[in-house]
Amino acid sequence: MAAKEGLAYCNRLFAIERDLKDLTPEERYRRRLELSRPVLDEFLAWLVEQKEHALPKSAFGQAIQYCLGQWGKLEAFLKDGQLEIDNNWSERSIKPFVIGRKNWLFANTPKGAKASAREYSIVETAKENGLNPYEYLRYLFERLPNVDINNASVLDRLLPWSPDLPDSVRRRPSGAT
Repeated sequence: MAAKEGLAYCNRLFAIERDLKDLTPEERYRRRLELSRPVLDEFLAWLVEQKEHALPKSAFGQAIQYCLGQWGKLEAFLKDGQLEIDNNWSERSIKPFVIGRKNWLFANTPKGAKASAREYSIVETAKENGLNPYEYLRYLFERLPNVDINNASVLDRLLPWSPDLPDSVRRRPSGAT
């Protein structure tokens, strides 16, 4: 029964997030403080109370201890309206790499692993910014040899969120030809 109560707090927080999803980051920040903060405060008080009654080595006791130990991370979404309440977005982004990790055994050195991580980061950031990763990489490979990489303003124009990128690297809306 107590586990269901704990889950109910989480469900309340996610219901609030669903209602706020279309707001601006500033408005979402304000509304989270108004709506989610009290739920989190109630949840924390409930966790502290439950900790006194739960056996520390039981699954429930361990879950309570884990939640209390991660409390700062749980509250992080309140600090900025651009932050998500969970990490599902990042989990979905890395899933293809987790599934394919056996295919990338060639990255058997720290240098190879760092190079792979950079490439994956560029590809996923391009996707999240509405770019075609292949076309974006092609664009970068054509431009980077001819620019001053020590000039931050030049590099800024090549970043995935730059409005200066050509339409040829942007994804077309579904149904467009």
